[in-house]
Amino acid sequence: MNEATLLDVPDLAVLTAPDDRADSPVDGSSTEQRAARPIVKPADLWPECLAQLQQMLPPQQYSTWIAPLQARATPDGAHMTVQAANRFKLDWIRTQYAGRIAAILEELHGAPVTLELTLTPRPATAAAPERAATGPSDASGRGVSENLPRDLASPAAEVQAAESAPANAGTRTRLNTALTFDNLVEGSANRMARAAALHVAGEPGRLYNPLFVYGGVGLGKTHLMHAIGNRLLQTRPTAKVLYIHAEQFVSDVVKSYQRKTFDEFKSHYHSLDLLLIDDVQFIAGKERTQEEFYNAFEALLAKHSHIVMTSDTYPKGLTDIHERLISRFDSGLTVALEPPEMEMRVAILISKAAAEGAEMPEEVAFFVAKNVRSNVRELEGALRKILAYSRFNQREISISLAREALRDLLSIKNRQISVENIQKTVADYYKIKTADMYSKKRPASIARPRQIAMYLAKELTQKSLPEIGELFGGRDHTTVLHAVRKIAGERQQQTELNQQLHVLEQTLKG
Repeated sequence: MNEATLLDVPDLAVLTAPDDRADSPVDGSSTEQRAARPIVKPADLWPECLAQLQQMLPPQQYSTWIAPLQARATPDGAHMTVQAANRFKLDWIRTQYAGRIAAILEELHGAPVTLELTLTPRPATAAAPERAATGPSDASGRGVSENLPRDLASPAAEVQAAESAPANAGTRTRLNTALTFDNLVEGSANRMARAAALHVAGEPGRLYNPLFVYGGVGLGKTHLMHAIGNRLLQTRPTAKVLYIHAEQFVSDVVKSYQRKTFDEFKSHYHSLDLLLIDDVQFIAGKERTQEEFYNAFEALLAKHSHIVMTSDTYPKGLTDIHERLISRFDSGLTVALEPPEMEMRVAILISKAAAEGAEMPEEVAFFVAKNVRSNVRELEGALRKILAYSRFNQREISISLAREALRDLLSIKNRQISVENIQKTVADYYKIKTADMYSKKRPASIARPRQIAMYLAKELTQKSLPEIGELFGGRDHTTVLHAVRKIAGERQQQTELNQQLHVLEQTLKG
């Protein structure tokens, strides 16, 4: 059944437009320019809208989400129907881009436009699956593989896999059965990655193949991988699933050469239904390993098996890895895991405390979440310290107890990260003078790093907005708030900025 959502353009534009929309129009034009612009014909509304979005968005973001959309306007231009290929893309367009699209359409049309988001109708053709079963798939794993039923996917390969692959029982999958979607706390930092992972677990070998998840240490990449494998085995207990760290893959390649058992190696890896490989950056510089991984990659895609990888950086940010592998990594869906926001950190603490049979008061969870910001692993470590301290001293969990239990962590944190330290680190990174952080200069080469430093000061210190503004040359707190919101929003959209912020955060945290 086709799902559609009607969006009232004026209201939606108000809800989703940036704070400084009055000063910074959607397309960057001035008020006078917009007033002088001729109204666009209904037939040209969508092409013009695409042209503006292409200028506004990073190339990868535009090509992944916007370019594949199909749209048509009514003859009077008052109603625009935009179609997405699947439900996941439909939901993502609705939450991330609908407001911007609606605002652009209204501006181009010169009057309100009702925006309807719906799924692309799928034509029912009996012959299509059989043609797809014998036809090639494209480099992205999409095209024919999207519409190919599992029972028609390379029958000969399936028979060979059943005969030659190791049994998928017990520890042979290397999955941690305790890591599931049920105990993976959801927030804006991992929502897209989690949704894509659920889709892969439900329909492996179809969309988002390969799925490439990247992010810093301790953000939940490994948990997500195990959750995919465990969910698939719930619905398909006979599926051949393997979770492996990239270092183990390197070791398996070396052993197969030493023992002359390469046929067994290929039989095992090439017969999987789902390969989950963690920290793929570890194959960098290892020529033979990369060659074998490429062969396994191609073999699995050919038989419509699914590949999920994690890394500490996005595909094009990897070094010492063959370009043909990089292009394969980047051909499916690439999603980032961000450091968890405050509400998500609180939810994680309360949830994990409950799993340990302890009750964490909300005010204590907020205190810990405010002081431990970087990743989930550090949150878990802080929680273990608090629980142990509480049990050892036979005291109830409170803010004062948490402060005592975490005094070493809090002391190091307060000593290492200050606004002054952030200013110097960011200035060094972007090759400007530290004094520029306090100056009134406004060229982009200075204003941009200054905004990044303000964002990091809010994220990594306990300073209030007015305090941060004072340390940046006596600026008003609204200036700081604008910078924080601007960088936070762009971080979710711009891969390069996100990577720069990861580097700065790791540098500041030592």
